[in-house]
Formats: sequence, structure tokens, C-alpha cells
Amino acid sequence: MDRRLGIAASILAIVLLLATAAKIQFAPWTSPVARAVEPRGPLSDAEKASIDIFDRVSPSVVQVAARSAANPLMEEGRAASGTGFIWDNDGHIVTNNHVVENANEVAVRFASGEVTKVDLVGTAPNYDLAVLRIRSVRQLPPPVALGSSSDLRVGQSAFAIGNPFGLDESMTSGIISALKRRLPTNAGREISNVIQTDAAINPGNSGGPLLDSAGRLIGVTSAIISPSGSNAGIGFAIPIDVVNRVVPELIKNGRVPTPGIGIVAANEDVATRIGVEGLIVVRTSPGSPAERAGLRGVNFTTGALGDVITEADGKPVRRLSDLTDQLEQLGTGHSVRLTVKHGSETRDVNVDIVDVSRS
Repeated sequence: MDRRLGIAASILAIVLLLATAAKIQFAPWTSPVARAVEPRGPLSDAEKASIDIFDRVSPSVVQVAARSAANPLMEEGRAASGTGFIWDNDGHIVTNNHVVENANEVAVRFASGEVTKVDLVGTAPNYDLAVLRIRSVRQLPPPVALGSSSDLRVGQSAFAIGNPFGLDESMTSGIISALKRRLPTNAGREISNVIQTDAAINPGNSGGPLLDSAGRLIGVTSAIISPSGSNAGIGFAIPIDVVNRVVPELIKNGRVPTPGIGIVAANEDVATRIGVEGLIVVRTSPGSPAERAGLRGVNFTTGALGDVITEADGKPVRRLSDLTDQLEQLGTGHSVRLTVKHGSETRDVNVDIVDVSRS
């Protein structure tokens, strides 16, 4: 009996539920008219600033596609697809070297949709930079305004515009997360004073502009750290002060000298393990400025330590990038004053700076 009552109660509940649903569905207050749009207030100052940056800069940002034997179809979204931006009124475009490396043909697409082929003016693998030149275009967008990377502060706003995964005209924002990072390049050297940002940078952003809150160029986005290959909040940009030194050389000569003195140095980890503060000279190249200046490397017969460079023009040298950064600032054709320790002795020597890429 109780079981029959339970079944009856369940049936009654279902009937009541269906009746209620019917009343809701056909209730007289249900209207097929779309809801009214609520008017919004004015945009915030931060939103207006971001919109202004995008409107001003995005027309000067291009998508770069490179064709090579490995990628003959110039397909978007592949490793040979990246970003570039207008550098000057002569139609030069700056991008990353790794975007156009080994390319047989390169083309760019503007925000307007226009596509044109470009010529490769020069590359600087040591800085992961390349310069292209537009063959023809109906109307050249203005160059991106230049800023400075010497006065950047951790915590200030940063904006990246590019073509992540081939999705053109994408802008992301964040802050400058760190400064003075070191970025290895495919050429085996390190770029110093690299900018770290959490503005989303993904494959396809390479070679695009990193901007400050005034819309000025402060860096060229180049790499990310991510196990998956997608943005993980750690992106890097080549500082504009380096770019502004390298690009004019590429436009003028098609290449950039590699300032050096002709030494092979030990890794900083080696110096740390043996308790030495400074850059250990392993050996000097025959006929190099370092050899002529009397620098001595490790004695491999006795195992005795050679010279240790501790300063360059009065600035501390703790790793190779400290020395190369100073050499790049001085440039070839000049000399650098090195403070060198050998055992308990300390001495100063003047060493000429030459283009070691030609040796």
C-alpha cells in the first residue's frame, strides 16, 4: 500500500512540475522583444590610453612571412612567420633574425591587407636582428616612435603588438617584470640588458614592437620561456638602445661588426667553483690585441691559472657579457682599459678593440 502511495506521489510531482513549466513558458509577461542596451559611462583614462596606442602604432606593424626550402608555401603560423615594424620613411622594416634566417624570399602584410615582397638588407645574428626593405607599397605607414631603454623601471606598463599564431593586429599588455636579463642567440653570444615582460608574447610575435605607455618603441620582442611553447608570462625583448645602435649599421653596411679583443674566456660557473671573482682568460688568439697586450691564459701544462679580468674602463667584470657589453659600447677602432689580476699582482693594460668576426 505504501509503495502505491509513493508512486502516486511521484506522478503527482511530475504533473505539477510540467504544469509549472507550461505556465512559465506561456506566461503573459514573456516578451520576444530584445532587451534594452544599458548605456555605459565614458571609457577610463587607462582604456583610452591603450586604444590610442593601438590606433597609432598598429598600422606600422606588419606580418612577416619567409619562404625557404623547408617552408616553400610561406604558410602562416609556421616558424617562418613573425612580426616586423616600420623603422624609417625609407621603407626599412626591423624584425628578428631568426624569423628570416635562411629565407629565399620574404614578404610582409600590412594592417591594410596589402602584401608586398621585401629585400633583405642585412642581418645581425649576434643581436637576433634583421632589416628588410619594402619594394613597393601604395602608402607607407609612419615609423614607430622611438623611446629609450636606459631609463626603464620595473613595474611600468608595457604593450606588445604582433601576430601571435598568425593572428594579425593583436595587442597584449602587462608590465616590465625585470631588467638587465641576458639572452643567448643562435650565434652563440649573449645580448645584455634584455627586457623581461609579462605582456603575452607567443610564436608569431617575434620581431614585433614592445612599447611604453606613451606608445614609444622600447624593445623588439624576441623570445619566451615556456615548456609548452605558448605564453607563460615570461617574455623577452631586445632593448631599443641596442636596436638603435645595430639597425643603422645594418642599413649602411648590411652587417654589424663584432667588437672583441681575441680571448677565450671560462664560463662564470668555473670562476664561482674555484672562488675567483672576475673573467678567467683561458687563452688568447694568435696575433690578437689581447696577445699583443700581454694577456696570458691558463697554463695547461702546469694547470696554473692565467689572467683574470676584473674591470673594463673602471666597470666591474664578473662574466663575459659584462666585458662584451663594454666593448660594444666603445666599438671597434677604440681601446679598452682592463684591470687584470694574476696571482697576487694587479695591473692595468690597454687593449685595442677589433672586429673579431673578420678574424
